[in-house]
Amino acid sequence: MDIQEVKKELAQLRRTIRHHNVRYYNDDNPEISDYEYDQLMLQLKALEREYPELITENSPTQKVGGTAKRTAGTLVRHDVPMLSLQDVFSREEIEAFVRDIEARMENPVFVVEEKIDGLSLALRYENGTLSRAITRGDGIVQGEDVTENAKVIKDVVQKLKEPLPYFEVRGEVYMTKAAFEAVNERRQLIGLKLFANPRNCAAGTLRQLDSRITKERGLSLFVFNLQAVRGKDFQTHVEAYDFMNRQGIKVIHAFHVCRTAEEVWDAIEQIGASRGDLPYDIDGAVVKLNDFSQRESLGATSKAPRWAIAYKYPPEEKESVVRSITLSVGRTGRITPTATFDPIRLCGTTVERATLHNQDFIDDLDVRVGDTVVVYKSGEIIPKIKAVVKEKRPEGTEPFKIGDRCPVCGAKAEREADSADVKCINQACPAQVESHILNFVSRDAMDIKGLGEKNIAALIEKGFLHTIVDIFRLKEHREELISQGVVGKEKNTDKLLAAIEEAKKNEPQRLLTGLGIPGIGKAAAAALMQHFKTLEALENASDEAILAVRDMGETSVAAIRSYFQNEGNAKICRELQQLGVATAVQERAAQGDELADMSFVVTGTLRHFGRREITELIEQHGGRVTSSVSKKTDCLVAGENAGSKLQKAEQLGIRILTEEEFLQLIGRK
Repeated sequence: MDIQEVKKELAQLRRTIRHHNVRYYNDDNPEISDYEYDQLMLQLKALEREYPELITENSPTQKVGGTAKRTAGTLVRHDVPMLSLQDVFSREEIEAFVRDIEARMENPVFVVEEKIDGLSLALRYENGTLSRAITRGDGIVQGEDVTENAKVIKDVVQKLKEPLPYFEVRGEVYMTKAAFEAVNERRQLIGLKLFANPRNCAAGTLRQLDSRITKERGLSLFVFNLQAVRGKDFQTHVEAYDFMNRQGIKVIHAFHVCRTAEEVWDAIEQIGASRGDLPYDIDGAVVKLNDFSQRESLGATSKAPRWAIAYKYPPEEKESVVRSITLSVGRTGRITPTATFDPIRLCGTTVERATLHNQDFIDDLDVRVGDTVVVYKSGEIIPKIKAVVKEKRPEGTEPFKIGDRCPVCGAKAEREADSADVKCINQACPAQVESHILNFVSRDAMDIKGLGEKNIAALIEKGFLHTIVDIFRLKEHREELISQGVVGKEKNTDKLLAAIEEAKKNEPQRLLTGLGIPGIGKAAAAALMQHFKTLEALENASDEAILAVRDMGETSVAAIRSYFQNEGNAKICRELQQLGVATAVQERAAQGDELADMSFVVTGTLRHFGRREITELIEQHGGRVTSSVSKKTDCLVAGENAGSKLQKAEQLGIRILTEEEFLQLIGRK
């Protein structure tokens, strides 16, 4: 490989890994599984081994985890670094680690224990009383003070039975599967976004500013290491565990004391075999030296101790037989095939369904009803089909085709250009109505308060809503709505009808966003309406005219053209206009052109503006607002509690403004 190509690949790998580090450590919202992340790191390490002269100080291989977030609490310096562990993935690597230790140390003893999938926490005790609880943060210099939250975790001991001048331990905060399911059930009931997995939920909960929420969610803790001590000598890890047990501190209970590489591997396999039966998630097994003096002798690199290693288990996989493939229709008309198979246990839960995504996915794997398939959980959460066991295929199976008809309404279904998606083109399709209306009334679109999922479902069931147009006809059914109590009594009904009337005055870009044209979100809708001024002008615009609009491409043009060429959709737009919904931009006097041709992203909690107000202000001064940070972004306006967007802007060298600096930019201060 050419050296320039190597540099390019290294840069891309490092950017990708840094992005996922932010999502995992700081946003508590990973986009990929641990296994997929590990594979990226392995690629990077392999390239850096081959080209050591290209290793940089800022490479993810040279750093520990995330950064400390000021929004979570006061930053506290680490007395003892909270390093990460070197990950390995094979028996050969485990045996090599043991042999290396044996070559350096006399009669080493190893402890093998579960690697809990949670959030690291250091607990400091002074004169026997818990004084500080600190997250890992950057692992080297500082973490976040979460003492008040730690005190409400049932497993955190606040007073030692045998007081010592100073005693610091490191543990892992986690959620049991039962506690996680209970939290998500509550969130679903009140319409909040669900947590992706127990680890994310635990991390977000520990950083809550309100300790009552932390207590309510039922976090747990296992302690797995003695960090520092004054007033008592400990010779070994097991001896420290014995002391902790006497204090009531909950330590990793599933640990094995081993003396040979074979015993170490047997312990790893035993722990791995128990994964599905544990009430909490583990993602590996840790192998560490038992003797503290030997640990001190071996020391650590800038990132990881030399006396410990983490074996990461591959994603759990099992075989099952596909019994049926069913089709469902989503808001945009996308038809999604789902395989139903014989129930199997994976990562502690029973699964029997997995999405097959689209026709290309089905064709690539050649999945058929009756096939034996290999199933795994992506990120140990989402069931996925990995492969078909062709040698177990019964005779007489047929390839599966989605077909060219909607499975719900029978209307024509078409495959999108340059896409693997097959869609029902009938927007009046019953399967699309509820989700389409939910999108239409959402905050980013028409923002109609009172039309939530429950009320929409009731209105559809009672026959009051068939399309988005019917929303603006509800006032004609006021008496029926009140008498039937569909959305409540007279007061609630009138409140909803008033909100609907008010929504008619919305800027037409909100209407365009709510129409649900694929790829046309609020930023694209704003750009289109700013250019064409009326919905009718957009409907009749040529492809060339649409392409002339900022950030419009061939895919967007095709989506817009497909939408308006559908007679049902065109009729909906005409009816909305007839009912008084604003479809033309009301020109407002520009306040200046200080921000002409500049792209802004707004993030965090603002003190002086709502999100809509600052967006309008930016646009009135010639700028535009987008939802995500990219190289094309000129400025980021950052309020309090700014998260990943702020970090990405810093990485890309984008200009960052406080509210006050933004106001100065437009001449308001």
